[in-house]
Amino acid sequence: MNRTEFITVTAIILFGAFLLGWIASWIVHRLTRRTRADMSELDRMAQQLHDTEEQRDQAVARLEEVEADLSSRLAGTESELQAAMDGLRESRAEVEELRDYIERKLVRR
Repeated sequence: MNRTEFITVTAIILFGAFLLGWIASWIVHRLTRRTRADMSELDRMAQQLHDTEEQRDQAVARLEEVEADLSSRLAGTESELQAAMDGLRESRAEVEELRDYIERKLVRR
């Protein structure tokens, strides 16, 4: 085998390898190609995901508003309870003082 034959055989082998790779690539591309239906389905799913995330964000914001409102109402109720308890405590002390006063007046008679 002389130099020209060797170059020719090598060129044919390389060209065959190139064709084989190109055909394999074409087959893989044809098998994995996305159709318009697949793309529209993916677009629809992406839109649903976006809408769902937006609804979740709105629900979280509403929940935070309700939680803040309930916290403020609870704080107000607790302060009212504390004021009522203080008033009751003062009333009990006053009643006790009045009982002592009445008992002292009754004892003097």
